[in-house]
Amino acid sequence: MAKHQFQTEANQILNLMIHSLYSNKEIFLRELVSNASDALDKLNLLVLTDDKYKDVVFAPRIDIVVNKEAKTLTIKDSGIGMNEQDLMDNLGTIAKSGTKAFLENLTGDQKEDSNLIGQFGVGFYACFMVADKVEVTTKKAGEDQAFLWTSTGDGSFELENTTQDGHGTTIVMHLKDDESEFLETYRVESIIQKYSNHIPFAIFMDKENFVPAVKDDDDKELEPSRTDIVNEQINKASALWTIPKKDITKDEYKDFYSSIAHSSEEPLSWIHNKAEGAVEYTTLFYIPSKAPMDLFRVDYKTGIKLYINRVFITDDEKELMPTYLRFLRGVIDSKDLPLNVSREILQSNPTMDKIKKTSVKKVLSELAKMAKKDKEKYNTFYGEFGNVLKEGLYNDYDNREKILELMQFNTINSQETVMIEDFVKNIDDDKKEIYYITGKASLSMLKSSPALERFKAKGLDVLVLNEEVDTIIFPMVTEYKDYKLVAVADAKFEESEEEKKAEEEVAKTYEGLAKELKDALGDSVKSVETTSDLVDSPVKLKEDKEDQAYMMAQMMKQMGQDSDMPEPAPILQINPNHELLKKLKDSVDQNLVNDAAHVLLDQAKLFDGKELDDTADFISRLNRIISKAL
Repeated sequence: MAKHQFQTEANQILNLMIHSLYSNKEIFLRELVSNASDALDKLNLLVLTDDKYKDVVFAPRIDIVVNKEAKTLTIKDSGIGMNEQDLMDNLGTIAKSGTKAFLENLTGDQKEDSNLIGQFGVGFYACFMVADKVEVTTKKAGEDQAFLWTSTGDGSFELENTTQDGHGTTIVMHLKDDESEFLETYRVESIIQKYSNHIPFAIFMDKENFVPAVKDDDDKELEPSRTDIVNEQINKASALWTIPKKDITKDEYKDFYSSIAHSSEEPLSWIHNKAEGAVEYTTLFYIPSKAPMDLFRVDYKTGIKLYINRVFITDDEKELMPTYLRFLRGVIDSKDLPLNVSREILQSNPTMDKIKKTSVKKVLSELAKMAKKDKEKYNTFYGEFGNVLKEGLYNDYDNREKILELMQFNTINSQETVMIEDFVKNIDDDKKEIYYITGKASLSMLKSSPALERFKAKGLDVLVLNEEVDTIIFPMVTEYKDYKLVAVADAKFEESEEEKKAEEEVAKTYEGLAKELKDALGDSVKSVETTSDLVDSPVKLKEDKEDQAYMMAQMMKQMGQDSDMPEPAPILQINPNHELLKKLKDSVDQNLVNDAAHVLLDQAKLFDGKELDDTADFISRLNRIISKAL
């Protein structure tokens, strides 16, 4: 017998399970049955596709055994089983990306942390919520040696050789004294029907069956009543997605979601579709009500299971759906793919490509219906997944217009978010330009940006995009239908010859001040120039998009590699009609001009959501200017 320590992360999970205040402990059964179903799925595929397993008998079933005297609850499956290395990998460590995200979300508050279990089942370890000792006996299909894994959840486990007839895994849970409810067959059956009714394999359990007394016509007892023990199937074992939609209740849809998403949260919505014709397939997609915890991780766990004619193929293929729909949970089942399909074939198979493209259009179409018919539900969806969906604008050109129509936009003229179809109703039909501003500032700060002053003065509405992802995505989105999307910095307005001449005259009178400001700021700015765009603000920043450094920075940002790139120096634009600039132009106090130059630049940076290079210096200069004004 060999004793081993759990990996640190696994120990954290165990401690949380054992000391949890979590009330919905029944999910441990959902997790173990789901694992058993996965083990059967894997063996089914290998028996059908791998010569190494051609002699293995596939007789799928899951058994649940209640022993009130011994206070044990047993889950047994005839699936793929595990060898020693599998046990070390699966029951000694935490390898799933979702579990890493689960651990990162722990706050240290026992009550608050325990509620996370409901959103993330953490698989096998959930059994320690109800058991103070767990024994796992298992033998891998095609191998001779069986193993016994034992742990009391104390930070270690023991592993030894044993014997077992046939392949598969048996988990025996020695229940805690206060968990006797899980020794009642009616309670176990109700949990199975709630969470695992549509696991595609039969689940059996011994149940008490009352047989009434046999009596003759004179009511004389011929045989006394008795209670027989009958081994019965307690789930439907039918793949839910193969059942006609009209025959499935809302509760059945919700229960199936809990089993495939490992979540106690109800789904926000679901999309069940059966396609017939040149390519036959069925899809059942769920939209969660809460974002999975690993949603923004590179190693996120995909939520789509692929079946071929109801034979499970994979749940680890991120190419099944585009990354911007990675929040989906559900099933794709097709008869038109080979059982021995590989990852490479999946990525290039025309049938899979058609299923994927059609499924994406279906999901986007259903989201569009939700946005129009159920505003409250769509607002919930968008709050959780809007920024993920937005990624599709960058990498799904074919559906860009549909995705754009699903976006909720803030604007300078509206307190509520608007959809782009409504926004364009108030756009100049001759110019057909949709103006937008991006920035990392807060929404209120960005709405107050000096760059928007000329638009406000002209009564033009502007989309305000203050999410960091917007700065990367929207420069790539150039049109919507026959409208052009134009960044506010690139907007061009017609000017008369008289207006142009007047601006040139004003610029000449400010050449001296512009030079003084540039000298004071040095390489912090590329140049200083006057502008007619400003109304109320004294200054704003402008990027020189013809600058090679700017173009390189943008390219690196779009590749996600801009972290170490120094930002190219901006152009500082000044408002010649602002009282502050008029006074500076006439000032002979060079120290005042020097301090004002830096304070004005820092002011413009703050409006752009940038951090100041030297906050202490900014405060010192500002205090000197105030002192002179008093």
